Amino acid sequence: MIKIIAKNKRAYFEYFIEDTFEAGIELQGSEVKSARLGNVNLKDSYAIIRNNEVLLLNAHISPYKNGSVYNPDPVRTRRLLMHKFEINKLRHKVAEKGYTLVVTKLYFKGSLLKAEIGLAKGKDIGDKRHVIAERESKRAAERAIKEAYSRNLTPKN
Repeated sequence: MIKIIAKNKRAYFEYFIEDTFEAGIELQGSEVKSARLGNVNLKDSYAIIRNNEVLLLNAHISPYKNGSVYNPDPVRTRRLLMHKFEINKLRHKVAEKGYTLVVTKLYFKGSLLKAEIGLAKGKDIGDKRHVIAERESKRAAERAIKEAYSRNLTPKN
């Protein structure tokens, strides 16, 4: 059973996500309890590859309220657990110009906390404007359909 804890909606606006990978997260102490409560923010988080390891940076897991004084730093660097062939594949892609690794969501798969990492390429300003215009036109169309539907259901006097 998969329970989604946090999504990074901003990543889909800022980047074209070309491929996604699943990775485990190495956590300390009460971070799992805090994550179960949904106290996670992925807004500015990203991943890098250093020394054949994938590291998660800027992911904020709030300290557990009932934890001890030894709660870990909320924004510390966390190691992501992936297979070596996946890391090598990512390293070669990230070496290409314009590619980066962004965390798109955190979720529980069974009792394990997993991260979905997206291989992303940055969008231009024009691409972002196109996404906004598309979203606005979709909203306007839905609003018009709803209005027309409600007009047809009202009784005529």
